[in-house]
Amino acid sequence: MRMMHAYAWRRGAAAVGAAALWALSTLAMAQGAEALKVRLDWTPWGVQAPFHLAQQKGWYKQAGLDVTLEDGNGSVTTVQIVGASDAFDVGHAALASMMIAREKGLPVKAVAVFARQSDIGLLVPADSGIAGPAALKGRKVAYTAGSLEAPFIDAFLAAGKLKRGDLELINVDAASKASTYAVGRADAAFSTIPFFLPVVSQTRPSTAVRFADFGLNMPSFGLFASEEKLRTRGDAIGRFASVTARAWEYIYAGHEDEAVKAILAQRPQARLDAKVLRGQIDALKAYFGTPPADGRIGAPVPDDWVQAVKTLSSVGLIGGQADPAGFYAPGMVHPERYDAMVGR
Repeated sequence: MRMMHAYAWRRGAAAVGAAALWALSTLAMAQGAEALKVRLDWTPWGVQAPFHLAQQKGWYKQAGLDVTLEDGNGSVTTVQIVGASDAFDVGHAALASMMIAREKGLPVKAVAVFARQSDIGLLVPADSGIAGPAALKGRKVAYTAGSLEAPFIDAFLAAGKLKRGDLELINVDAASKASTYAVGRADAAFSTIPFFLPVVSQTRPSTAVRFADFGLNMPSFGLFASEEKLRTRGDAIGRFASVTARAWEYIYAGHEDEAVKAILAQRPQARLDAKVLRGQIDALKAYFGTPPADGRIGAPVPDDWVQAVKTLSSVGLIGGQADPAGFYAPGMVHPERYDAMVGR
């Protein structure tokens, strides 16, 4: 009985603490929101759902933040701009790109990780029977030489005891890769799965073979900032990351369609397809991985970064002696602080 009372007291105290933090955030908003400029990974798509939803519902404002979201044109560019200039406070990108840049001397660190598993892999027709690299022998496969998937192709093929000469690799630019595959000019395509799968499936029903399932795993989409911004804007960045993580939790609690409507409302000129956006949000969920012990989204998980160093160093993108903990800033993501604000 005493244990039950203690448990109830802890739950009550946690609830009171969350409500108090929410009240403090609301007070901060009333006293004047703090400006925060965010560079996104790409033009609007499903991975950006929490940002647009939080803007639409006023959650950032309630957390004392005046957030400006700017579309991007690729993770690599976003990492370079956020890391090397004062123009942005936070970036959203594929975090492998951030790790590679940090190894090359750019002073950036991850703040939050949403998709904890690698989103790159192989698009294949749903009726093809292709379930792994071994089935690619003799096939025609599209890829983009300058993309993040390119350095991993040899390692992926090796998992099926194949080499490049065992198949026909077609190098196409990123803009035409989806159409090349969708109309059947390739039997498969290496790409970012959650982005392209719902797009190509409208023309050619498809499924995915994930690199992560063949020993090539690393954190995917998340937030990062320069070390200077972390020093000078750390509190605001932490609030932004926490609200965004809580927004993802809200979305995957059955509010996916609400998130789609928010993207459409926030980017009315983009001519987006609601069905594709919903498909992208649904496809992304599998890449969030098994929830950590506390069941909350967003905080970097140390083991993920150990694996990331192994994966990236195995193909020569970073050094094998790199410190996994050096790539992220711990303790900044606390979605529980906004439970009372967001609700269910």
